[in-house]
Amino acid sequence: MIFDNESIYIIPEAVETRWATAENPKGLKGNGGKANKGRKGAASLRNFKPGEQHVLAEAEGTSGIVRRIWVTLSDRCPEMFRGMKLDIYWDNALKPAISCPLADFMGIGLGQSEAFESAFFSSPEGRSFNCFVPMPFKSGMRITVTNETSKVCEMFYYEVDYTINDILGEDVLYLHSYFNRQNPTTIKEDYVILPTVKGKGRYLGANFGVAANKDMYFRSWWGEGEVKVFLDGDNEYPTLCGTGTEDYIGTGWGQGVYSNLFQGCTVADHENQKYCFYRYHICDPVYFRKDIKVTIQQIGCWDPESKKNFHFYGSEILSTKMEQVDFSNSSSTPDYGAYERMDDWSSCVYFYLDRPESELPELIAYPKRV
Repeated sequence: MIFDNESIYIIPEAVETRWATAENPKGLKGNGGKANKGRKGAASLRNFKPGEQHVLAEAEGTSGIVRRIWVTLSDRCPEMFRGMKLDIYWDNALKPAISCPLADFMGIGLGQSEAFESAFFSSPEGRSFNCFVPMPFKSGMRITVTNETSKVCEMFYYEVDYTINDILGEDVLYLHSYFNRQNPTTIKEDYVILPTVKGKGRYLGANFGVAANKDMYFRSWWGEGEVKVFLDGDNEYPTLCGTGTEDYIGTGWGQGVYSNLFQGCTVADHENQKYCFYRYHICDPVYFRKDIKVTIQQIGCWDPESKKNFHFYGSEILSTKMEQVDFSNSSSTPDYGAYERMDDWSSCVYFYLDRPESELPELIAYPKRV
């Protein structure tokens, strides 16, 4: 558990607890569970139609901290996971600090819900979303969800747990999030996890979804790319640079399914070449004071099996030196080597920033998310 033990048995002065639900989205005092004379008459949003938007939680004229968000849907298909848009606004800002597909924000990649648990997110049995990332606000917050699909979601259950009247200092930061997808990525052009963000803050990490291009690269390893974190004026080269994709999430020599507090892989479908994984910088903080940008390279590694396939099918493969690799039987090409790839990458990144709005682009349209 990640908390100060003393905080369990001391009540902060003036702080009050609120739960926002479908029946009581403003968390009004004495206003919960009233429908059907208190006999569970409005536990969910019913018949959530295409194009509709609902306010999940709202607080005005008060400071506070969103401490937990729980959601479950009757329709848990990938289209609904990527088509429900979550927007979160801090302190009456006009632009949301968080604008992401609901499931991706809650730690679910590629629309594939699997049971897992991390320090920030969990899905105990693969049927729900839980978020425990603390989200402070100084004068108010508003959380909405919009159904951007063409389908009706018959039941949308949720609960937003938060406190109000928290005493927050001037140095308290706001949570932001950014979703990206590129299908396919571009040869020798690093996938952008987080575009340049200006300001002071802390990078928390991201969860990822990769649908590797099996038609082009067979089952050769796709994850040799290095994560790069450009900090405070870095230009051509970053201050922070990893050693490979699976290395970044704490494992090595490929990756299978596992979930730890700060790193894990919830999906490792080797047959279909689909992978979902995450890394959260809690024990190893990443601070920035002027700006930050985060990318990852699209680099794979051929092996003896894929080398034969590349030769048989006449594949045009570029090495990391941007040279055509010779896979003919008479070549001296080694059995293993790094090469440039194009795959389907998506990600949801989390960071704290010293302001309630950023200059990040708007969420990409629903058709490109699915």
